[in-house]
Amino acid sequence: MNFTVMAQAGKAAPASGGLISFAPFILIIVIFYFLIIRPQQKKEKERKRMINELRVGDKVLTIGGIQGVITGIRENEDIVTVKISDNAKVDFIRSAIQNKVLPPSANDRNKAKK
Repeated sequence: MNFTVMAQAGKAAPASGGLISFAPFILIIVIFYFLIIRPQQKKEKERKRMINELRVGDKVLTIGGIQGVITGIRENEDIVTVKISDNAKVDFIRSAIQNKVLPPSANDRNKAKK
């Protein structure tokens, strides 16, 4: 067999599997986006909305686990004053508020009694 014929045979093979071999990786990235990244972005957007809507009198829970009532908000400094007992008020940065503590509904109280 001639050497030039062998070289031409190697060049004649089409590279059809190039893009198809990346399909599983692309599929994994799409799955990660819809199952992990997108829900996390929605959750963070909802948390930012809740932080911006904080008002005096709201019961809140901080990231550190402290529960109290907002007694003051300094908008220009992003500081929230939280009353944690009769004689104790603590200042927190707004972003330290994890969520609002909602009062238990009548249905929740009935379930707890059973």
